[in-house]
Amino acid sequence: MSAMECLPAAHPDGAPDRPPDRQSALAGKLTEREIEILRLLAAGHTVKSIAARLARSEASINERLRDARRKTGVGSSRELARLLDEQKIWDKIPDLASPPSSGAAPGQPASRGLTRTGGTIAMLIAMPIIAAGSLIMAADAPFRAARPQAAPAAAAVSRASPLVGRWALDVARVPAEERPRSVTISFSVAPDARWTTQVEIVNADGAAFHAASTAALDAAPVPITGNMPFIDSGSLRQPAPGTLVMTLGKDGAPVSTRVYTVSRDRRSMTETIIWAGSAMPKLETNTFRRIG
Repeated sequence: MSAMECLPAAHPDGAPDRPPDRQSALAGKLTEREIEILRLLAAGHTVKSIAARLARSEASINERLRDARRKTGVGSSRELARLLDEQKIWDKIPDLASPPSSGAAPGQPASRGLTRTGGTIAMLIAMPIIAAGSLIMAADAPFRAARPQAAPAAAAVSRASPLVGRWALDVARVPAEERPRSVTISFSVAPDARWTTQVEIVNADGAAFHAASTAALDAAPVPITGNMPFIDSGSLRQPAPGTLVMTLGKDGAPVSTRVYTVSRDRRSMTETIIWAGSAMPKLETNTFRRIG
């Protein structure tokens, strides 16, 4: 998992929710386009990735979100998206009931993941062309085939990977409007060569999110635990000791594929993100620094 695209805000523990009658009335004040944008925001996208998906400018997307906040009186776009998501508004509008096509066939296993926290979770430096190309070609591989890929022969090889350790997002590189307070990712490897990934995100508004999963390097989707509503499964592959490919999903559909690569000095890590369902994928990158 990785960090990086806009996250919905959460109520503090024990805080009462908004009255249901207000929540259900929100959608009636919005246009279908505004609802579509909020649906993507609730799914973990950032303004940048929404603009690319809908072939609109970022200024246009921001304007639609401002209009939606003004009409509903909700001060945060993330909060408004969360309220609508709780009411399953998308399911009540036929044209919005299904997420944008990702190329996955019905009934295939799920694999969806972190949003860019600076946009879904979001956050990176340019990846080598070869790694980026393999990412695009294999973005939905776990959803197309049930056969697991062969895992590395020796657990010792995995444990020696420079990826193992704890990493913190360089938030200064994230656009101010998407910048979280902090994002940390940790990778560890067990004697059986299975990788455990843990992600912790604190949004600008103080809302905290966490997720964890343990998977073999065979591209088979496994459950993700935690409180991140935009993902519920993930899978891993490792084409090289210093590279890890992670595919994240939700409800049986791929959300994004992320490639993590470590610098030669092992002090920094680059995350490259490709969103599922894009006809012409646009790579996004984030930079992490080793902290442990």
